[in-house]
Amino acid sequence: MRRIGTDQWAGLAMLVLAVAVGAPVVLGIADPSIARAWWVVLYCVFLAALVVVSSTESQGWRSRAAFGVALLASWAVVLTSPGLGLVQIVLVITAAISVYIMPLWASSAVIGLNTAALAVVLLIQSATVADTIALLGFYLLIQCATVLSSATLLREMRLRRELTEAHTDLRAASVLLSASSRNAERLRISRELHDLIGHQLTVLTLELEAARHRPGERALEHIIRADGVARDLLADVRSTVGELRQGTADLAEALRGVVHGLPDLTVSVDVDPAVEVGEHQQVAFVRGVQEIVTNTLRHSGADRLRIDVTAEDEHTVLHAVDDGRGHPAPVPGNGLCGLHERFAELGGDVTVDGSDGFRVTARVPGP
Repeated sequence: MRRIGTDQWAGLAMLVLAVAVGAPVVLGIADPSIARAWWVVLYCVFLAALVVVSSTESQGWRSRAAFGVALLASWAVVLTSPGLGLVQIVLVITAAISVYIMPLWASSAVIGLNTAALAVVLLIQSATVADTIALLGFYLLIQCATVLSSATLLREMRLRRELTEAHTDLRAASVLLSASSRNAERLRISRELHDLIGHQLTVLTLELEAARHRPGERALEHIIRADGVARDLLADVRSTVGELRQGTADLAEALRGVVHGLPDLTVSVDVDPAVEVGEHQQVAFVRGVQEIVTNTLRHSGADRLRIDVTAEDEHTVLHAVDDGRGHPAPVPGNGLCGLHERFAELGGDVTVDGSDGFRVTARVPGP
């Protein structure tokens, strides 16, 4: 079950408020200046436009068109119910939602237009100058405060997302740097083992080999046993050097290091114990998880992301799926295109599916 964030709660509260202020006319408690049925139609258009604006994913033409309808409908609703003061709150609501689909200067223009519409209502009511100034000032301040609060919330959300993306990038860079340092240390130790111990044991073996041909039965027996021990030690050193050269850092530890401590996104990582990857494959998977997490944070709106790495048909396969909003025909950006190229260089491939959440499958041949 997805968590409901503060922005969703705010939108829900705003929708409930919009319904509540129009209820007196809908229920027949107050009378509009036009036929009640037409007023209800206008108000339903306003509410429907609000829902469309709230559910639209981006700041495209659909969201702007829906907002324009909501704005015009709100003016019509206010102008046709001059005796119902609470209905004027819809002007505050339209000003608040404008921040989500247009720049701040455009929201300021909406505030000015809303204030002008309210002034026309007060003229229709023949309100006194004092009442007009008081009401216009009150609603002007309320709209300004709401718009600025919404703008501050959006800015905080954007900065938080950017901070989370930067955190993911730094974690990935730290994991890769740590892996690179460990590999360099393995190579250094392997060279020292080979140059020092290996060389000494080789000399010892040659010395013992020469001693085998000297006279003395009792000495020969001990020398043969010592020669066997020296040869075993040399084989062990060579085996250790080979393992140090070929060993890589634990993939599960590396991937969990990338996603550790992410705010607003719960990530689970499960790596099959049978999975074995080389250094280049591990770098590809780390960068792949980094890009998947970044895309989830930017576009998906998900609360949970699951990542599984398994061994399948001589391939190592990464499956990632989130619980956010998918897209039937996702268009890869620069990040996903780079991911395709990275896995293609290793003889693998990447597939993306947005029909149910957002799914990414990346595979490479085994090491």
